[in-house]
Amino acid sequence: MDEPTPVWAVVALPLVLAALTYAAAATDAAFRTVAGARGGPVRSAADPLRETVRLLVQRRRVTTAPDRLLTRIGVISLPVAALLAAVVIPLGGTAVARLPVGVVWFNAMEVVAWASLWLTGWGVNSAFPLVGGYRFIAQGLAYELPHMFALITAALAAGSLDLSEVAAAQDGVWFAVWMPVAFAVYLLSALAMAFWGPMGHPVAEDLAGGVPLELSGPDRLIFFAGRYALLAVVAAAAVPLFLGGGAGPLLPAWAWALVKTCAVLVLLVWTRHRLPVVRMDRFMEVAWIVLIPATLVQLLVVAIVVVD
Repeated sequence: MDEPTPVWAVVALPLVLAALTYAAAATDAAFRTVAGARGGPVRSAADPLRETVRLLVQRRRVTTAPDRLLTRIGVISLPVAALLAAVVIPLGGTAVARLPVGVVWFNAMEVVAWASLWLTGWGVNSAFPLVGGYRFIAQGLAYELPHMFALITAALAAGSLDLSEVAAAQDGVWFAVWMPVAFAVYLLSALAMAFWGPMGHPVAEDLAGGVPLELSGPDRLIFFAGRYALLAVVAAAAVPLFLGGGAGPLLPAWAWALVKTCAVLVLLVWTRHRLPVVRMDRFMEVAWIVLIPATLVQLLVVAIVVVD
């Protein structure tokens, strides 16, 4: 019989997620500060706090004949998707919900994110947000299969769908080392899941901001907080899946998990400032012609190694 979840883990999860969300926003602002030194807008690490205060007191923008209920559901469900995905991710050796199908649960929370962007884009009754919602559906169709095969590869190597057991199976060599294709595809699909950086087509500038264009005030704050939270969660999931979980010398397991999570998070945030946004029609072609066969070959190699 499984041990009950420690109370401290339940309390710590939202606090850690909030801290990582702020860290993602502050890191994004820090990279923009570097861009400011090159002639772009000058930013600082305190920008997320100032922006939070500004949006909390800002009046909501109202479009013609919006579906307010769908819009609210879409906006709120994005941070909810991040939190629900985080409950199966072990911080060191402890997860809030240690599910035997944790990998499947994590993957399923993408559907909530899909619904979030679609409902937000549809509910505000505006052309550009609606197009952004359609773009995210197309993006999901492009990245979901490679993403799923990357997750299955790690689960197959561990012989389990429990994220804690996947992490424990990497005692000798991290999965990122001997299944680099699956790891690279996971990072790319993680960007797509958080519609970030080169995978930010649903919120691209050619749509004047896309899905969140008509959002303002607390709605905009919750939406973008949810986006940063989702980015933090996919970074945290990479640790038990491919980077050995909390394994490491000197530091306790939870500290190593946080260090690795922050390293992946910085890498993901960095892509927004160095890589161009990819059009979804081109990404879909690459996904189906290159990424799916590559992940299937990686899966076959892992299966052969595990069977032997």
